[in-house]
Amino acid sequence: MYSEKISEEFKKHGIEIGDRISIKDSEGSNEGMLMPRPDVSKSDIIIIKRDDGYNIGIKYGKGTKLKRVSGKQHAAPEKRDSAKPQKGLPKVTLLYTGGTIGSKLDYVSGGVKALTKAEELLAEVPELGNIAELEVKQIMSVFSEDMTHMEWKEIAEAAAEAINNGSKGVIVTHGTDTMHYTASALSFMLHGLNAPVILTGAQRSSDRGSSDAFMNLICSAYAAGNSDIAEVVICMHADSSDKECMLIRGTKARKMHTSRRDAFRPVNNSAIAYVSINGSIRYNSAYRKTTSLKEKVAVKSSFETKVALLNTHPNSSPEMLDFLISKGYRGIILEGTGLGQIPINTKHSGYNWRSALKRAIDAGMVVGMTSQCLYGRVNPRVYSTARELADLGVIYCEDMLPETAYVKLGFLLGNYGKEDAEKLLSKDLSGEITARSETEWKSDI
Repeated sequence: MYSEKISEEFKKHGIEIGDRISIKDSEGSNEGMLMPRPDVSKSDIIIIKRDDGYNIGIKYGKGTKLKRVSGKQHAAPEKRDSAKPQKGLPKVTLLYTGGTIGSKLDYVSGGVKALTKAEELLAEVPELGNIAELEVKQIMSVFSEDMTHMEWKEIAEAAAEAINNGSKGVIVTHGTDTMHYTASALSFMLHGLNAPVILTGAQRSSDRGSSDAFMNLICSAYAAGNSDIAEVVICMHADSSDKECMLIRGTKARKMHTSRRDAFRPVNNSAIAYVSINGSIRYNSAYRKTTSLKEKVAVKSSFETKVALLNTHPNSSPEMLDFLISKGYRGIILEGTGLGQIPINTKHSGYNWRSALKRAIDAGMVVGMTSQCLYGRVNPRVYSTARELADLGVIYCEDMLPETAYVKLGFLLGNYGKEDAEKLLSKDLSGEITARSETEWKSDI
């Protein structure tokens, strides 16, 4: 709510939320749509949305003049109310799970509405109508930070059903913060995959002039309908321009920036392909290809929740391991330093992990080792510390990302016995381990 003084001023000028207004003060004049005041902003700040898509806050004070320019306007009037999916194009299923992509902001209410019908999505992104015969299904509406293994299972089952019912490919719209976890989970859960499953999202909301939402959707549709990739991939901007998107293997992707449009990068792997805004696909590295086989996609989606991802650091306490042992955890992925070390030879017993680690392994835990460095691979044969850890029973996970290793271990312990999980953790199942790291370590971000 705006302050009582501002509310009275709005009433005086016949101004309501959603109206187009002009504001003049000593700094100049601005015009745009009046937005609801967020709870976090001060009550004397008036929020308007300018024509360039950005919200600005203007302090109301002595000398501020308000004027109603026009009445309420909704964010995105339908561009093509009668738009229908075209027949004869590749059949693609879009699974909406949440996030700003695949949704529309209503400036009057300040809320976001999921576009759950193909006609609605085509009205917002009409280019999709010439790319694929699109079917849109809202299977959930969850912020990515709230995703759990139960949502991963639901997405995997919906993707398998769509492909088994004839879709050439599947697009999964997803919040960006944990997209790489979901991509890893789907990579392990979908068996016999013979079509592209493409996760995409938006770093910037669709109402902003600099939004990446529409290009990411368009490139995803081209890849889902026309590529011969039979893997789970992430499709996001390749760089900060609007030239092309990058297709990154689901087990080798990581979000590396909080806000840039090209936040996702392949780690220890090259991008599988680049997709331009006009639909051309430039393949860049080896990948699993679709075949003419008509076998059904199967879902193996059990997940062991008693698995933890632990980052070790100077002054870190081994009591964390004892806590997990007491809670019955079955597996741990360690983010060690460098080639895969943790403190087991400190002069101070309170910071020495050796005894606690042995207790964890003796208690039946599967312990995997990755590196905080991300780029490169762990190696138990270079330093004596790593040799000792390997002798204790720690499994070195090659060039696997910590998040991927965490998801993989939960998947393995959920679907296999302990011995098999130990054997498979360091074996490549879905492109998560490469014999030779294929990409430069330095990101251009």
